[in-house]
Amino acid sequence: MNDAALVVIDVQNDFCPGGALAVTGGDAILPLVNQLIVDHEHVVLTQDWHPAGHSSFASAHVGKAPFDMVEMPYGPQTLWPDHCVQGTAGADFHPLLQWTKAELVIRKGFRAEIDSYSAFFENDRRTPTGLAGYLKERGINRLVLCGLATDYCVAYSALDAVAHGFDTEVRLDACAAIDLGGSLATMMERMRQAGVRLV
Repeated sequence: MNDAALVVIDVQNDFCPGGALAVTGGDAILPLVNQLIVDHEHVVLTQDWHPAGHSSFASAHVGKAPFDMVEMPYGPQTLWPDHCVQGTAGADFHPLLQWTKAELVIRKGFRAEIDSYSAFFENDRRTPTGLAGYLKERGINRLVLCGLATDYCVAYSALDAVAHGFDTEVRLDACAAIDLGGSLATMMERMRQAGVRLV
């Protein structure tokens, strides 16, 4: 339908098995994601796109390890293994992703000093990516989200989509989760309470 868009979140090599921040089953969702791409007239992709030495990388903090927490100027931040570094194979879309139909690719996390989970805002919750304006100018008011990872970039994107007034659905069968310290249950509940349809 013309008023709906599929938003495919971060289906990149580093988030799939063998990658630097692999999500279990991250590649298993590809057949369904590709079918959703075929089924939707409008498709938007997001791509994690970090400069080397990004502030969210544990390697940028002396004495810190991946998945440690630190306090950033914008709030608590999980530290990650180096991943999706600009121009590397890890940052590329998975080779089986049928991504060429996408009308727009939103790159996020490219500011060295701030991480970005959501397709709509950097993690300071103030710096927009421009996606909301793009969709609204196109007359798109319904979104279907899928991709990686359910409990981070997909969930934060879904919450922001609802906050922007979009009718928002997450296809859980076309997502895979990290589930770090119970993050999946926490974010599923947050999405439900916000009015995201989980199907």
